[in-house]
Amino acid sequence: MGSLSIWHWLIVLAVVLVLFGGGGKISTLMGDVARGVKSFKKNMADDESMENANSGSGGHIAPPGPAAGAQRDASFSASSRPSGSSTP
Repeated sequence: MGSLSIWHWLIVLAVVLVLFGGGGKISTLMGDVARGVKSFKKNMADDESMENANSGSGGHIAPPGPAAGAQRDASFSASSRPSGSSTP
């Protein structure tokens, strides 16, 4: 049997941390993980309920207002003429 590989050292390190790291640290860590999972599930349920509430509109996005881009283009072309130009 040769020397210990990196995996053996990682397992030994994990066992040492569990035994001597204190009892409250792991339970606190697992409690934090559980709270994160609960929060994730709650937010996923909220997203689904919002999608269901918005599905009454037929699932289509309304088109933009009429000629908003045309007004901007017209004002741009009028202001882009040189001031000394007499062409219509």
